[in-house]
Order: sequence, then structure tokens, then C-alpha cells
Amino acid sequence: MTFDILALNWWAILVATLSSFVLGGLWYGPLFGKRWLRALGKSEYDLTPSAIPFVIAFVTSFITCFAIAWLISLLGISTWQQGTLIGLIVGVAFIACSSISDGAFCRFSWALLSIQAVYRVLHCVVAGVILAVW
Repeated sequence: MTFDILALNWWAILVATLSSFVLGGLWYGPLFGKRWLRALGKSEYDLTPSAIPFVIAFVTSFITCFAIAWLISLLGISTWQQGTLIGLIVGVAFIACSSISDGAFCRFSWALLSIQAVYRVLHCVVAGVILAVW
């Protein structure tokens, strides 16, 4: 098995990475923002503006999208259905399960775990579709 890192579609990886910010803006904004803050025990006024979380989110999203792109390349995936499936598998099996396990030990509420885990799964599904069809 050989893998050529330069053969990956880096534009697709970048777009998939940026899609996590669009999804996150909707998810943690108008869709679930108030519930998420309530589950954190915070208000909008408790959050101090900082670029650091966004930089960290970009880097981790990029790594996730790179890994999904690598799997898609390795498995020869090329349809949106296959991209959805690989995104769902990565999102649920690797990310959501780990997040929920960690959250259980940290005694996070199920509301918080659900909001965050479902976002992570959807991010992987969207990335899987973008990376499979591009």
C-alpha cells in the first residue's frame, strides 16, 4: 500500500475545514447556542472574545479533514453516499464515542454532550461528502 500525500486534494481539505466553521456558527449560534450556553452554565457575557479557540478549532478541524481525505483516498470513495458513510463512521466511532466517554468522566450534562457530539458527527459527515465528491 502506497500513499502519496501530494495527491490529496488540498483545496477540498481546506474547504471541508472551513465548512466546520460555517456549521459551527449555525450550530453554536442560532440553532443550539442558548441551550449550549445553558448546558455549560454560562451566559453570552461570560465568554471573553479570543482568537485562540478559533485557531485551535481550525487546526484540529484541518487534521480531522486530512484524516478523512486520506481514508477516502485509500478506500477509493467517490460518491456523496460513500462520503456520508465514512464521515458517519469516523464521527461516531472515533470522535463522538471518545467525547462522550471523556464527558461522562468529567460529569458533563447529557445536554452538553449531545450538542457537542452531534456537531462533531455532522462536521465529519459534511467533510466526508465534500472530500468524496470534489
